[in-house]
Amino acid sequence: MIPGGGQPNMQQILQQAQKMQQDLARAQQELAATEVEGQAGGGLVKATVTGSGELRALVIDPKAVDPEDTETLADLVVAAVKAANDNAQQLQQAKLGPLAQGLGGMPGLGF
Repeated sequence: MIPGGGQPNMQQILQQAQKMQQDLARAQQELAATEVEGQAGGGLVKATVTGSGELRALVIDPKAVDPEDTETLADLVVAAVKAANDNAQQLQQAKLGPLAQGLGGMPGLGF
């Protein structure tokens, strides 16, 4: 209930929800189009992912390739992809965090 005994304006609530849905869709599109990078081994391995976490590129410096030690290369690849995904998650928080907070401010929805 709203203080003072008034009822929430349902049309206003629906308009707010629709705007937030549009803002969320726009932010998700921006995330899908934005690329972030992660690296490991001082830049020997670089991974590029979208803001939504899709792996787009993997660059391995020839100096990182040792046929006698493929485990280290595999570890570097995993670390670079993890770093890129961590950066993507930070970007998601920056883009989507304010939208999620906005849900809590909508009267009558109880978020």
